[in-house]
Amino acid sequence: MCGIVGFTQPECLHPDNSAVIQAMTKALDHRGPDDSGVWMDADAGVALGHARLSILDLSPAGHQPMVSAGGRYVIVFNGEIYNHLELRARLAGSAYAWRGHSDTETLLACFEAWGVEDTLRECVGMFALALWDRQTRSLVLARDRFGEKPLYYGWNGRRFFFASELKAIEAHPSFSAPVNRDALALMMRFGHVPAPFSIYQGISKLGSGCSLTIPYACTSDDARSIQPVPYWSLEAVSESGRRAPFTGTDEQAIDLLAQTLSEAVRGQQLADVPVGAFLSGGIDSSLVVALMQSQSSQPVRTFTIGFDEAAFDEAAHARAIAVHLGTQHTEFRVKPEDALRLIPALPQIYDEPFADPSQIPTYLVAKLARAQVTVALSGDGGDELFAGYNRYPWAQKVNRRLQWLPGPMRGLVSSGMVGVPVGGWDAMNKWLSPLLPASMRMVHLGDKMHKLADALEARSSAELYRGVMSLWKSPGQLVLGSREPPVLIDAEHATLSGLSFAEWMMLVDAQASLQDDMLVKVDRAAMAVSLETRVPLLDLRVAALAWRLPMSMKIRDGKGKWILRQLLYRHVPQALVDRPKQGFSVPVGEWLKGPLREWAEGLLDERRLRAEGYFDAGRVRAAWLEHLSGRRHWPLQLWCVLMFQSWLSCRAGSVHTD
Repeated sequence: MCGIVGFTQPECLHPDNSAVIQAMTKALDHRGPDDSGVWMDADAGVALGHARLSILDLSPAGHQPMVSAGGRYVIVFNGEIYNHLELRARLAGSAYAWRGHSDTETLLACFEAWGVEDTLRECVGMFALALWDRQTRSLVLARDRFGEKPLYYGWNGRRFFFASELKAIEAHPSFSAPVNRDALALMMRFGHVPAPFSIYQGISKLGSGCSLTIPYACTSDDARSIQPVPYWSLEAVSESGRRAPFTGTDEQAIDLLAQTLSEAVRGQQLADVPVGAFLSGGIDSSLVVALMQSQSSQPVRTFTIGFDEAAFDEAAHARAIAVHLGTQHTEFRVKPEDALRLIPALPQIYDEPFADPSQIPTYLVAKLARAQVTVALSGDGGDELFAGYNRYPWAQKVNRRLQWLPGPMRGLVSSGMVGVPVGGWDAMNKWLSPLLPASMRMVHLGDKMHKLADALEARSSAELYRGVMSLWKSPGQLVLGSREPPVLIDAEHATLSGLSFAEWMMLVDAQASLQDDMLVKVDRAAMAVSLETRVPLLDLRVAALAWRLPMSMKIRDGKGKWILRQLLYRHVPQALVDRPKQGFSVPVGEWLKGPLREWAEGLLDERRLRAEGYFDAGRVRAAWLEHLSGRRHWPLQLWCVLMFQSWLSCRAGSVHTD
């Protein structure tokens, strides 16, 4: 894994720009501590930088920026092309003289032989790249199919910038940009800034499965006419899968999934450095580890995080899986003081405001793994492709019932639910819980009933799902001077014919929250400690198979990921697998009332909020006081504000933000 950065400008580069691009590259040292390099074409006004984490071809032959054998292309590349040896074999007839065995060199040879777009379609991997074409004097940016690797870009003044992380763009001495308040409002709704937006005005994220070509001497005045072009579409994969659905038996489907996923796991273990895996004890990571172990004669190195708070602790489950599979397992238990030490570094690690609290254990498990391995496989993607989230069957059931409930009646039911205070619902829940089976007991029932009341007022299925995924209600009013722009989740699912509501939610999640939350969380946490992560479940062949399978092989008997479970049962006893889904998070709500209270109070001071002018200070303070008193449970909403406040504090004085 690596970090890439660069810029172009209409005029020639001054020699001083060599030091500038070096400083920008140095800002990505954590992504690539093994080597770095810069390349400039002063006459064309182009500067490229690369920080290298050596995974394939540890020799100097893998150094970047790399020039193609024919001299036409110069590339900076972040990622891995898992099928690059197959691509090399297909080039064998061209008598290409290979200088080394890196996948970067393979890419360049394919670009020269087949062109950029055709090569991207043939690649199986994860990547973000920038390619300077010396013949056409144009810059091409491209990103992998699911957005595993990050890529920011945009104009600032007369310069066009791109980078793996914003901090590399910020390192340019002329960079200055105000906070994008519209993007901040989106962050308050979803807990992250969704693509194509970034926290800065004028800087965007390149969408997954897209490329972008910047002609020579292009300026910000030309930006509107230059748009990303998709070379791959998950919607097209979905449509193709539904046109040619799998028609075999359950066992045949499980066999086919076993073969397809095993090939992905095998390909993603390609490395010249030690490889391990994250193991949470959940279905996805357990399945990836089981397939890794089945292909290895040595114990696979696995890593997990535990908590003293039982409701958040999955370490015992992971340990049981590891013992059964025979892995070399390492476990670390997280204390509140571990979070306290880490929190000041979160703005630097995550680069733009990011408020998924599981960022904390994700960083800690990455740090744990990096002590032994350089590459770790993860189980991300299973929920979005195989219907793992509880919200899929729940929302589909609610939506179906809402169709039979007239609008006025919905309003009456919603008003009745809101009419009972949160504390009233919680008191009722406390009285009923001892009488209910464990599977039906709920925490914070009052907050959930009030959120369900909001869902009842939804006028469409898209609006219902937006409510389910939202943290702050009406964030456009919370963030002063903002107006929420439309995002993918706002598109009505009926526009994609043939999709059930659950399938539409999965398709949206795979293109939105997976890209902008889950994969960001893992990439930044792992790269902060120079660890490469790989995601076998997001192999394009696995995704294509997933969309061929009927929903009955994903959700069955009210449980998601049915087919993944069946495959895992072949490796692990069912008793170790079948348990309620916990997720991978931290008790941030309790920590904010305890060890994190002083830190939070400083960032949420009402005078400070009013002086900075980003938030409705009264609304934020009301939520904070309600949370402290226990009248309401607002951990995720407050974490959003705290992560922005912490980021803003770190950026103060270094970059003009408003």
